[in-house]
Amino acid sequence: MKDFSLYAITGEQFHPGRDLVTVMEEAILGGADIIQLRDKTSSKRDVLEKARALRGLTRKHDVTFIVNDHIDIALTVDADGIHLGQDDLPLEDARRIMGPDKIIGISTHHIGEARAAEAGGADYIGAGPVFPTKSKTDVVDPVTTGYIRQVAAEIRIPFVAIGGIKLHNVDQVTEAGAERVCAISEIVGAEDIKDVCRRFRARLPVREGK
Repeated sequence: MKDFSLYAITGEQFHPGRDLVTVMEEAILGGADIIQLRDKTSSKRDVLEKARALRGLTRKHDVTFIVNDHIDIALTVDADGIHLGQDDLPLEDARRIMGPDKIIGISTHHIGEARAAEAGGADYIGAGPVFPTKSKTDVVDPVTTGYIRQVAAEIRIPFVAIGGIKLHNVDQVTEAGAERVCAISEIVGAEDIKDVCRRFRARLPVREGK
């Protein structure tokens, strides 16, 4: 998969009255280099429509497009990959359906899950929630930056820190070893989305090739 630094996830509840594609394009223009469609409430048809629109947007800007949970929708729109939680389809089964060339990301909340995801062939993991978050209702207790330090020390596949990450606390996350971060409300709920993304990017380590 392409390397990435700033991972933006959709959260339409944080920008009522603003168009989804417009919001996510602002994030991309500000420096988000991977986009995930996450929609737990809309009908399958509505999610498919959003996925098609975001697939067009991400192709236009040449950024990676991930669909949360919906493997059928990811395949239908030829998304770059999917992201799965611990209670979703097992990684082995998802890989069989998606094929070897698609990206599979896995949410992890402790080092055992991270090790299992890496051993099972995940392309990247989400590590979190680092801080308390209101973006997800099914969230586990915060894992703190202690978990980020564990993952940074041991896991060799890319990982993205997620959960309650804001501009005011992102330095704590990078100091713990994270090189990639994900934000939802801090990005999509911002008045100036491009500016927020640029400010995030400025706080992230610059890696070779990026």
